[in-house]
Amino acid sequence: MATKLTLRMDERLIAAAKRHAAARGTSVSRMVAAYVEALEALAAGGLGRGDLPAPSPRVRSLVGVLPSTPEPEAAYRAHLERKHS
Repeated sequence: MATKLTLRMDERLIAAAKRHAAARGTSVSRMVAAYVEALEALAAGGLGRGDLPAPSPRVRSLVGVLPSTPEPEAAYRAHLERKHS
């Protein structure tokens, strides 16, 4: 059952919350509820390292954007050695 909640925040934060909600196609209420649910899941230990929620459509759209390297750590180490030698 949904119950009304009044929040007092700085006008700047309210405007930012409305912008973020509009950009995600949701309401500020739903956005805040999702945030609190995520906090509860983390506090309860429901989201461990291997038990992450499904990525959002925006995150899924980023998959494959960056080129993959076979050994990123080795390439980074080589970069640091060149940089600092």
